[in-house]
Amino acid sequence: MLHRGQQDTDGTDGGELTVPMAWLYAEYIADELLRTGDLMPPTSFEFRAGRDALALTIFLSDTDGELSGIRVVTQLETWLSLTAYDQPWQDWVGERLAQLAAEAAASTGPAPDLDLAEAAWRWLQETELLAPDLNAVPGGAPPVGEDDGPKVWTPAWQLGLPLGHLAIHLF
Repeated sequence: MLHRGQQDTDGTDGGELTVPMAWLYAEYIADELLRTGDLMPPTSFEFRAGRDALALTIFLSDTDGELSGIRVVTQLETWLSLTAYDQPWQDWVGERLAQLAAEAAASTGPAPDLDLAEAAWRWLQETELLAPDLNAVPGGAPPVGEDDGPKVWTPAWQLGLPLGHLAIHLF
């Protein structure tokens, strides 16, 4: 779903911009799923983590390059299975990004969709968010509010992935 400008006869792109439509569409679908689920404010880092994790899942699962609006509902089960707790999602993302990078290196055109997907993956891996420590067993009295319990710094993808999975369920 990559929009390419008119090519000149000598093989140059004529200075036209290549629009990363596949990535932008995947990001739009992810954004809509999270907004529909109303799990967190759209301005939060948690929302961004969920949106980026879902957008990566949507973009990378489209092996035919045919992201289309009519297929969104038919893809929900695929996205649910890819984002499930017991799946090695981060390994799958790394493998698919490497595969797409190899394909892009073999072609002569730019790959702005891939560039945006790789940037999202870097952000998800390198950014840590303060989240409740679900493995901690608080001693004494239980915490009064949700912000009172033990916290741990968590890679953004580890927080965004279950949020994305839940948003798909709520859709």
